Amino acid sequence: MKRKLLDWLAPALSGLALAGLLALTPPGVSLGQEQGAITPNYKDADLSQIIEAVSAVTGKDFIVDPRVRAQVTMISATPMSPEAFYQAFLSILQVHGFVAVPAGKVIKILPDANARQLPANDLPSSVSSTSDEIVTQVITVKNVSAAQLVPILRPLIPQYGHLAAYPASNMLIISDRASNVNRMARIIERIDQTGDEDIDVIPLEHASAAEVVRTVNSLYSTAAAEGGGKPTVKMVADDRTNSVLVSGESAQRLRLKSLIAHMDTPLQSGGDTQVRYLRYADAEKIAAKLREQIQGIAATVAASAGGTPTPAPAAVQSGGGDKSVTIWAEPQTNALVVSAPPKMMRTVMAIVDRLDIRRAQVLLEGILVEMSVDKSADLGVNWLIADRNSNGDILPAGGFVQPINGTGIGEILQGIRDPTSIAAVPTGLTLGVGRIVTNGISWAALIRALQATGNTNIISTPSVMTLDNEEAEIKVAQEVPIVTGSYTNQGISGAGGQVNPFQTINREEVGIILKITPQINDGGTVVLKISQEVSSLAASSEQVLAASQGLITNKRTITTNVMAEDGGIIVLGGLLSDEATEQKSQVPFLGSIPILGELFKTRSVNKKKSNLMFFVRPRILRDGVDAAIETNAKYNYLRGQQEVMFGGRVPLLPTERQPALPTLDKLVPSDALREAQELAPPGTTPAQRAEIESGSPSISVESPATAEPGTVGPEANPTTPFGEAESAPGGQPPAGTTP
Repeated sequence: MKRKLLDWLAPALSGLALAGLLALTPPGVSLGQEQGAITPNYKDADLSQIIEAVSAVTGKDFIVDPRVRAQVTMISATPMSPEAFYQAFLSILQVHGFVAVPAGKVIKILPDANARQLPANDLPSSVSSTSDEIVTQVITVKNVSAAQLVPILRPLIPQYGHLAAYPASNMLIISDRASNVNRMARIIERIDQTGDEDIDVIPLEHASAAEVVRTVNSLYSTAAAEGGGKPTVKMVADDRTNSVLVSGESAQRLRLKSLIAHMDTPLQSGGDTQVRYLRYADAEKIAAKLREQIQGIAATVAASAGGTPTPAPAAVQSGGGDKSVTIWAEPQTNALVVSAPPKMMRTVMAIVDRLDIRRAQVLLEGILVEMSVDKSADLGVNWLIADRNSNGDILPAGGFVQPINGTGIGEILQGIRDPTSIAAVPTGLTLGVGRIVTNGISWAALIRALQATGNTNIISTPSVMTLDNEEAEIKVAQEVPIVTGSYTNQGISGAGGQVNPFQTINREEVGIILKITPQINDGGTVVLKISQEVSSLAASSEQVLAASQGLITNKRTITTNVMAEDGGIIVLGGLLSDEATEQKSQVPFLGSIPILGELFKTRSVNKKKSNLMFFVRPRILRDGVDAAIETNAKYNYLRGQQEVMFGGRVPLLPTERQPALPTLDKLVPSDALREAQELAPPGTTPAQRAEIESGSPSISVESPATAEPGTVGPEANPTTPFGEAESAPGGQPPAGTTP
């Protein structure tokens, strides 16, 4: 009876339970066919409603932060279990920037910015790959450095997560959602591998271990630069055993072992003796220096071995064997012959490579400018009164006969009486009046006035080219004979019974002498050690040729050390002088009388002002192209001056031509010259050449006659000695120049 009652009540109780479950199901959640399965669907629903639905379905208690607000849309087509619904809820929180943090029996829902500061599922035994809950995990790294992994893995952790390394235990601490922590653990496991990186030791018999490693590394670095990637192997040379140590992946090591075995082959010509032809250095000097270097190495080795460091001979035992090192030079071919073991041979050849280089040259252009102005004025009066006595002799009665500029009234009267005594006609203005009679008083008066002005403008531009750190000297001078002593030998008579005198003469150089030593420094600066002398004969020396008085020379010297930029002009020094000299001769008391006193005085004034300055400009010529460009410019300038000054034909000989320099392409058809002509055609100024070197597409080239002005020829411009000459009117080169 009870059993039948229960069978009758079962459908009714099931319906009541289903009705109760439907009453508790939140809006947006439909029950599936399976018991407990739900199908959530929301459209712009408030997040709080979804939290209530999750709490009702899963039975979990939630504490919601007031900042947790969002409108959620969730579409589901298949039923899911309450646990799956909870995981979907965690994903919804992640999408909207929130996180569910367990705290005992409740779960706090907070913004994810504070997630790593709150306790969560710390150090779980296993981390789910699909869950979005916050977990904290510590991962031990075994084979690589944990600190090195932090910058690699940090971009994979979101901003609210945490990643740090503990170097003492080589551990990583990760705090993030479970799915991402699981992903990071799998990445770290893949990276933390020991790999197959054994070390192979490859002994060499013929080749040098260091040279083989350098060559192979150069090959791999070239391949990496072209996009081949970085090699996965490492190579180190052991000079003591002449072996190569290779570590890395087995396939790569096998390839390198095959390559090194191919390189370790004996040379057909033998490797203990080599002949090295030098291009720029002196073989004899290099050989002497190398022998000193080898002796020093041998002495150091002997001292470190406990022996007495005695001077070693030229042949020194090498540490790698019992072969000696000998170095000698062959001057005829400028070559070095070196016999040495491979290690010492490499050392010697490396030194020679550094020493046998082309040295830079320096073109030094000096300039001496001397400008002077000399003004003088002379004014005076001479007068004379004379009478004759009974015998006819002239008796001076009075006068003022002070000569003016070497000419007085006495010389004038003597010239009147005896014209043959006149040596030179007086200069300046000379006015004379007088009366000369036989019987009576004779008188004469002379007024002498002279004003002179002299201007001097001298520009000297010596230039010389020399090697770096080599002294250069240029002389443009005359050897002037100067009498240093004389005596007469009384015991020897010459022809006609006269005593033969004897004189000693010393010839002195008078002109321009320039000694200069350049030193090129890093950055394009040049240190110049300069000694310059400029001398000339004084004007009085040119006029007075008497050996008893001798010659007077003007000498100006500068000795200094300066620093200049490449292509820059620097002043060395100079002299600025201003002199004024005034002379007056007069009769005491009478010369001081106003107006009348002018008859008793002579005056002379001389004013001299001179400016003397020295300049220098260094130009560094680092290769043959630079030297060819400078040579091209100077050479073509002289050819242009020949055309301007002399033309093409010889006067009165129309069939003959003037001697002229040949063109450079016929004289020196070298590759360097052709390259220089392409870079800077004849007549290119330094400013235009700088434009060419900087990549300027086109320039206007001047003629050779105006490219390098100097002091020769009618077209010279003394105010621009460093290549800034003026061109002909209209921008065209002067007639007769060669373009």
